[in-house]
Amino acid sequence: MNHWFRLEEAMIVVTGATGRLGRKIVEKLLDHVPADTVGVSVRDPDKAAALADRGVRVRAGDFTDPATLEHAFADADQVLVVSAAIRGPQAAEANAAAIDAAVRAGVSRVLYTSHQAASPGSLFDPGRQHAGTEKHLAGQGIPHTALRHGFYASTFELYVPAALETGEFRLPQDGPVSWTAHDDLVEADVVALTRPGALDGVTPPLTAPETLDFSDVARVLSELTGRTISRVVVDDEEWKATVTAQGVPVAAAEFTLGMFRAARAGEFAVTDPTLEHLLGRPAIPARAVLEEVVRR
Repeated sequence: MNHWFRLEEAMIVVTGATGRLGRKIVEKLLDHVPADTVGVSVRDPDKAAALADRGVRVRAGDFTDPATLEHAFADADQVLVVSAAIRGPQAAEANAAAIDAAVRAGVSRVLYTSHQAASPGSLFDPGRQHAGTEKHLAGQGIPHTALRHGFYASTFELYVPAALETGEFRLPQDGPVSWTAHDDLVEADVVALTRPGALDGVTPPLTAPETLDFSDVARVLSELTGRTISRVVVDDEEWKATVTAQGVPVAAAEFTLGMFRAARAGEFAVTDPTLEHLLGRPAIPARAVLEEVVRR
């Protein structure tokens, strides 16, 4: 086992460990620390049976039921709050409830998975919710880290299959995005948990060094597939009418439009070398993520 430093048997608890991000964080963490020093907080412990079999402490915890979280966080030294998969103001409320439960449990440090665009004035709703959570976390008076993740490159999975089928990205106007791979962010999160002082407070944007808009993505897909994938810009309201007619809820369409509006306002065009410095290697390029999506 490759220990980056000795954790003195201190307990680390990760929330959302059956979700895409949380699961990967726990798997990576287990490469560096003993299983009996790792705990997870999950809504359905049965889904974490494989982790329990490896010696991880599995306890039920629900952000909307803080009493369960206090039990899940008991005896923890650090808690990593993986942001709730909830939209709107309820997201910040749920995240704050998890942070409060960790503080009541007596942890020495709370970490939180935030976003590169965290800002009260963001056009992207999660950016506003993350900003609210960061403010709440900073007000707790204990050591903390807000991990400002780059925009997840896994978002390609929502749009690439249709583009491959139709030959077109028919989407609203966007802007450059520093698409960042889950695996790189997972490794950075584990660094934050296992290297004292590596990331404290609000981090710089943890991003890959390249930005691409959907015109760039169309070009890369064309190169990868040998087919012409075109970028067609659609008016916001026209796009919204189309997708809602196809069954997408109006609220979900508005949520997605917020992403495109923020992108064309340049909110996701930020890059920073911090992620690559932490990893000690180049970040996974967006092209590699697109290759993987194409292969599926």
